[in-house]
Amino acid sequence: MPPKTLTKAEEQIMQVLWSVGKGFSRDILEALPQPKPHQNTVGTILKILQDKGFVGTNLVGRNHEYFALVSKEEYSKSSVKSLVKGYFDGSFSNMVSFFVKEKNLSVEELEKLLLQMKKQKK
Repeated sequence: MPPKTLTKAEEQIMQVLWSVGKGFSRDILEALPQPKPHQNTVGTILKILQDKGFVGTNLVGRNHEYFALVSKEEYSKSSVKSLVKGYFDGSFSNMVSFFVKEKNLSVEELEKLLLQMKKQKK
């Protein structure tokens, strides 16, 4: 489980690393959408991500090559659990009910979820 949560800027950097696998700060900067942050900002965020335990580095010559230490799936799982705990009293059914009430989840999608859950029981 990831040690901490990510800010929006940190998550944006992690999305790039999860997508490309590994890269130097300039590669990460190039992969970010416009408006791009300053190179120093990317470096600072990468350092924070290292301190939080999300990113590791390899020294290649004089440059640091960055890679994710926490998988996207691991972080997603932790984030969803935190969301459910914080906003839905720890109940996944309360979360699903919320999305149904808000019309964000159709009957067809609910049926697909039920079918998926039935398959996993086997």
